[in-house]
Amino acid sequence: MNIRPGWVGGYLEARRIHNLCRAHGIATWCGGMLETGLGRAANVALAALPGFTLPGDTSGSRRCFATDVTAPFALDGGHLAVPTGPGLGVEPLTDVLEKR
Repeated sequence: MNIRPGWVGGYLEARRIHNLCRAHGIATWCGGMLETGLGRAANVALAALPGFTLPGDTSGSRRCFATDVTAPFALDGGHLAVPTGPGLGVEPLTDVLEKR
């Protein structure tokens, strides 16, 4: 099952679907929709839940954006690190936001 937070009503609903699929042994993967670093951080955290057993389509920031609104996400051995800071785990770059 492909769980795309933007298609299912957000991250709380995505988590509910994840839990339902996990309870019934349904393999899942997290799909993205060209999110900025803020949405990408949330998708990576979602994809790190134990029920997501298939590779998702999260990728490094530079694949979509020359300059992102957060520090870029970069693949390391084909994986993205799950942010560990408070909230979404990443901070927006205020200078980039001000320009946009």
